[in-house]
Amino acid sequence: VTNGGKTTLAEKLKKMLPNCDIISQDDFFKPESEVETDERGFKLYDVLDALYMDEMVKSIHNWIKSPASSGVVTEELQNTCDNLKNTEDVYILIVEGFLLYNYEPLNELWNRRYFLTLPYEECKRRRSTRVYQPADTPGYFDGHVWPMYLKYKNEFEENAINVVYLDGTKSQEELLSCVYSDIIQELKKLRE
Repeated sequence: VTNGGKTTLAEKLKKMLPNCDIISQDDFFKPESEVETDERGFKLYDVLDALYMDEMVKSIHNWIKSPASSGVVTEELQNTCDNLKNTEDVYILIVEGFLLYNYEPLNELWNRRYFLTLPYEECKRRRSTRVYQPADTPGYFDGHVWPMYLKYKNEFEENAINVVYLDGTKSQEELLSCVYSDIIQELKKLRE
């Protein structure tokens, strides 16, 4: 969901996890001139066609081929990770975005999937506090953003894509603790 805390969570995880990097879907938006406009005059940013998804997939594959050369700096593990031996050869890529599970070429890549949710009113309130380029036009949230969120959420749920739902109204610390613990468990499984 837009303004659910995806980027904040990813950045906090990166600071806590060893050999961790982030690829953000926001970095793959097409320029405004290439984004379609609907009959109401809304720029259709909340659709896959507004993004260079092939470039995103290529970036992820390039990272997978050579994570050590991606600029990720090996960091000391946090105290809670001390019992994980030899994690210096494990690299973690966090891919964050709002339409990740609806693009088939990405679905084979995920080890874990997390999905932040927000109720309509909270999402609209948060969205209204953000400044976008180009700026949201009046009615854009209700006329495009929220309907596209519901459409794509329903689409991946119909395809039975397995995700861990996270309540975006919880504190950043709660969300971080939940996802961090889950990732640590995944790392332990890799070591077994």
